[in-house]
Amino acid sequence: MDSSEENARPYLRVAAVIRQRIVSGALGPGQRVPSTRQVVRDFGVAMATATRALAVLREEGLVVSRPGSGTIVRPSETPARRPTRPRDDALSAGRIVAVALRIADREGLDAVSMRRLAAELRVAPMSLYGHLSGREELQDLLVRAVFGAHPLPEPGPDGWRAKLELVSRVQWQAYRRHPWLPERVSLTRPLLVPEAMAHTEWTLKALDGLGLSHAERTRETLALTSLVRGLAASAAAENRSERETGQANDQWWIALDHEFGRLVSSGRYPHLAAIPENAVRDLDALLDHALTRHLDGLAAHLARRG
Repeated sequence: MDSSEENARPYLRVAAVIRQRIVSGALGPGQRVPSTRQVVRDFGVAMATATRALAVLREEGLVVSRPGSGTIVRPSETPARRPTRPRDDALSAGRIVAVALRIADREGLDAVSMRRLAAELRVAPMSLYGHLSGREELQDLLVRAVFGAHPLPEPGPDGWRAKLELVSRVQWQAYRRHPWLPERVSLTRPLLVPEAMAHTEWTLKALDGLGLSHAERTRETLALTSLVRGLAASAAAENRSERETGQANDQWWIALDHEFGRLVSSGRYPHLAAIPENAVRDLDALLDHALTRHLDGLAAHLARRG
């Protein structure tokens, strides 16, 4: 089925997005897929379209319906065993990317090498180059897979503020699910990745009609992206530290507790001493705070301009 036919049938478009999430590993075996009501809300389609999209995935054997659990990704029903060596012609770029994504999410982007992939897939390393030009292209495909699994609805919620909140939270979810992603997203040297460019286009469109100049719309889009990516980069650095040191964040704070207590008890830092313990650890709450204050500022700016 070609892409033009898929775009002409909304239920196929919805099925394709959820299928990509399953293939990319964003939705793992046994995890719940979006319900029909959630599909209606997220994709802006009719209930009949949502129902038919999930039916397509059931027919393909990707999902199953379980009483009390809803529709879930089909669990693995066979015990883990050492896979037989597949034929090189059984490889595909999609299969390579799916394996690379699992490694990157678990161990970081540095762990993804062509040699490691060849070992995981049990093929000769050189066979990978029949599908990919190298590691750089593979990393671009990983970014495409992630943004492709986090689409934005059309037309989206009413109002510029609701739209900007939505795109920020969708990107935040992508960063949190894939901690390596912030290091691949650049504002000064952006990747020419269609799926990521669609997020930028969607945000610019949300700001259209507010009386902002093209430069202001561009800066607002970049500022919002930077806000989300910056917090996500902090979370990614924490993940990297845990992998490298074997020490979880809570353990690090416990180890630091005595020294921190000694410093703040000196009386030189009364405001630091009053900070609640979880204020610097809850990044989701920090995103809520930063996003709210940022959008409040934009709303005030628009109000002043009438």
